Amino acid sequence: MCIRDSYYCFICTIAGLWSGLTIGYVTEYYTSYEHTPVQELSALCSIGVSHNIVAGIALGFLSTMIPVICIALTIYISHWLAGMYGIALGALGMLSTMCIALTIDGYGPISDNAGGIAEMSGIGEDVRKNTDELDAAGNTTAAIGKGFAIGSAALVSLALFGAFVTRAQVSIVDLLSPLELCGLFVGAMLPYAFSALTMKSVGIAANKMVEEIRDQFAQMRRGNLRCTCRPD
Repeated sequence: MCIRDSYYCFICTIAGLWSGLTIGYVTEYYTSYEHTPVQELSALCSIGVSHNIVAGIALGFLSTMIPVICIALTIYISHWLAGMYGIALGALGMLSTMCIALTIDGYGPISDNAGGIAEMSGIGEDVRKNTDELDAAGNTTAAIGKGFAIGSAALVSLALFGAFVTRAQVSIVDLLSPLELCGLFVGAMLPYAFSALTMKSVGIAANKMVEEIRDQFAQMRRGNLRCTCRPD
């Protein structure tokens, strides 16, 4: 019995690990320029902005199908083998590679800053071309890291909910009850609300930065600022 239970725990962990690996491959497929989705999206840039925005949003929505199926299979298999403890082990399996995922996640900003420095320093176009390719690869690695983080967060949140249910001695969660149903709708709304607030704050900060840059360019045209030194 103990040996069988040990194998069940092992299978739960492996299920989470393989689920994270699949999410990583799917993320790379939908975000790397070497594959068809991004190439088709870039071809739409020659048509117009509206087509590009609609196709980009549709591509982002479509890319969630396989990761959600992987997470659902991991939850079902883990719970069938070891209950809520199995789901926690699945989350642990997915989180086991998180240190590597977060490491490659930092590659994107580094290559992006390198491209900005190369452009502001007036280095040749060949250098800027190389940094653009590195920046594209950095965007893919950043997306892969976020895919790992979101998938593991889904499993961990379910495991925490199981721990809460066990601690509070809740035996039945009735989704047809008005209170539980209202809480479900409010909880589904919260990610959109926080995402909107985050995007709005980023837009405000970017707007202030653009205004400052325009003001500096205006002062340079009037001669108040002298650009006599090269960038660092």
